[in-house]
Amino acid sequence: MIPMVNLKAQYAEIKDEVEQGLAQTIENCSFILGPNVQAFEQECAAYLGVKHAFGVASGTDALHLALIAEGIGAGDEVITTPFTFIATAEAIKYVGAVPVFVDIDPRSFNISPEAIVKAITPKTKAVMPVHLFGQPADMDSIAALCKEHNLKLIEDCCQSFGASVNGKQTGSIGHSAGFSFFPSKNLGAFGDGGLVVTDSDETAAMLKQLRNHGSNIRYYHDIIGYNSRLDEMQAVILRAKLKRIHQYNEGRRRVAHWYSELMADLPIATPFEDGLGVHVYHQYTLLSERRDDIMQALQAKQIACAVYYPVPLHQQNAFKEECAGLTLPATESVASQCFSLPICPFLKEESVKEIVAVIAQVVA
Repeated sequence: MIPMVNLKAQYAEIKDEVEQGLAQTIENCSFILGPNVQAFEQECAAYLGVKHAFGVASGTDALHLALIAEGIGAGDEVITTPFTFIATAEAIKYVGAVPVFVDIDPRSFNISPEAIVKAITPKTKAVMPVHLFGQPADMDSIAALCKEHNLKLIEDCCQSFGASVNGKQTGSIGHSAGFSFFPSKNLGAFGDGGLVVTDSDETAAMLKQLRNHGSNIRYYHDIIGYNSRLDEMQAVILRAKLKRIHQYNEGRRRVAHWYSELMADLPIATPFEDGLGVHVYHQYTLLSERRDDIMQALQAKQIACAVYYPVPLHQQNAFKEECAGLTLPATESVASQCFSLPICPFLKEESVKEIVAVIAQVVA
């Protein structure tokens, strides 16, 4: 069996450090916003090149709180991609805003800057690009658009921890950004967790209150906030992994390039690196009209594979009213052909060759 991501191998590498840190946390009985959360926030801020970082309960919460802190609310329009996990649009709906879905670049799978321009209206208040599968979006173009039209730029970095654009980490380019630490992510916890970052002191002050019941001083509440705090034990685990995030991402890139080189002559579209940034391959996603045949063959050999995402958001029942009649050709074409292969830093070259051999038998 070849899994999508080998978390057991990763745990074996950090087991002693993690278990020692967890035991110390239990001994100290400092469980909420304790020293490991504070240290992790500082370490993340330094790594990402931002002034402020706040651990929260999930990536969804990170996006939600970022939108509130940036002043996005009822009736505002937020332009985003339909080819992403629903959390991106859920966060927009949570604040009463309207997600405006536009088409993607069919090669990078990321939101198209040209489509963003066409969707801007007087109600548009923000753009939320997603660095999908670890491939940075075209941030130079998107940032320029946001500056020209005075729009907030909120990055969804839930799949891109460690990816960069022109030497800048994703998450450090917009006004604020949200990250996810779901276990399978490049930087993953042993449960849910997230991070919201910003360079703005004003936004940071709001975020700090929002995640902790609207309070800066215990039992004094200036605003209605949320209970969204990164758990101290998850911070222990994440600190151990953060030390190794560069080698983990380099490992993912190495595996991705093995795949792409071995499949160069097959009638299949391998992931496109657009050269605008460093792709960290949260997923290794292919396109093929024979997707179902390939996946069936892989599963028969006990090789994991998955489709992210089979139904674009503009076609989901949750958005059927606001998206009635909306057609996004590139998104729909990609969704009908995409599938992802196992990828993690611990995947061996022999396993990659085995996987490619199965695919070749189907499409060659």
